[in-house]
Order: sequence, then C-alpha cells, then structure tokens
Amino acid sequence: MYSDLKTSDSLKTLLLVLAVYLTSLIASNTLGLKVMPFLFGSHLSVAIFFFPFVFLITDVVGEVYGKKVARFFVTAGFVSTALFLLYALLSLAMPWSTDGAWVRSGYDQVFGISFRIALASLTAFAVGEYQDVFSFFFLKKRLRDRYFWLRSNVSNVWSQFLDTVIFMAIAFLGVYPNEVLLSLIVTWWLFKVAMGLLYTPLSYLGVRVLRRYA
Repeated sequence: MYSDLKTSDSLKTLLLVLAVYLTSLIASNTLGLKVMPFLFGSHLSVAIFFFPFVFLITDVVGEVYGKKVARFFVTAGFVSTALFLLYALLSLAMPWSTDGAWVRSGYDQVFGISFRIALASLTAFAVGEYQDVFSFFFLKKRLRDRYFWLRSNVSNVWSQFLDTVIFMAIAFLGVYPNEVLLSLIVTWWLFKVAMGLLYTPLSYLGVRVLRRYA
C-alpha cells in the first residue's frame, strides 16, 4: 500500500526499483531487435536476458508493498511504453539535416517500428503484466503468503504465455505460415519461462532488500 511508504529511504528504494523496471522494459523493446544464434539452429533475442526482470519486479514489489503498488508499476510501464512509441513516431516524422545523413538509414530502420508491431508490443505488455499481478495475488491469497518462488513462477508462466501469444498473433498472423508462427510462440515462451526460473534467486534477494527498507 502507498501508506506503507513511511520513510524517505523506503520511497527512494521503491523509486530506484521503478527505474530498473522501466529501463528493463524500454531496453526490451529497443535492444531486443538484435537476435543471436541459439540451440539447434534457432534464434534468440538479446531481450531474453532483461525482459524477465519486468515480470519478476512486479512480483517482488507486490510481495512487499501489495497489489496496489504492483499495479501502479504496470500502469507506469504502459504509459512509458506508449510515450516512447509516440516519441519515436514524432522523431521519425521530423526532417533530416544533411549533416546527420550518415546515420539516417540505420536510425529509421531501428526506430521505424510499424503500427502493427507497436500495437502488438503495447497490447501484449498490458495484458501479460496485469494478468501476472492478478494471478500472483490469486495464488498469494490461497497459499497464505507461503511459497513465493511457486507463486512467482506460476504467475510468470501464465503471463509470459499470454504476452507471447498476443504479441506474435498481432504482429505476425498472416505474415508467417501458421505452423511457423506456432513454433515461434512455443520457442519464445519456453525461453522466457526458463530465464524466469533462472532469475528466481534474484527475486528472493529483491524481496529481502525491499523488506529491509520498507
């Protein structure tokens, strides 16, 4: 609850965590354009290393400060993503100076996100993150604050599935054959779930640190 933020140190800590959350989210939507080779000839976005922090942070914050603060994080993430996309569109619409022509092609290619991709990213984030908060607290109520690792990972498995399906469907349905699209969905979902499991010890560390300053 916001009323739990009784000290200056608590507020500062929470704002720092919010900064990490928003940075991880924006980085996922920009740096994630780079893909690297992975197992069995597959490919993996570099966002896989920092996107799991987005879902894990909402679980950690929710565990310490409650559902209201966790939902505030999601709302802040939605607003920042939408605002970033708006800024990107505005910057692309502005004319280029001849002195900056050397970077024009790369800039336009990287930030020239189509409306369909932008809509896919924003919709998937909103649905996935709000479902993560809902399912986390659904389990929290029934498990009575026990088994944080289980609540966090189960909610992440479900929310990451929704995030992946929604993004892939909006962005690529009709672009790729259905069997290829299904393969992409399953592969990306499993990768994100695996990274979430790998980062579980960091979640416990986050809970411990926040409780110290809460």
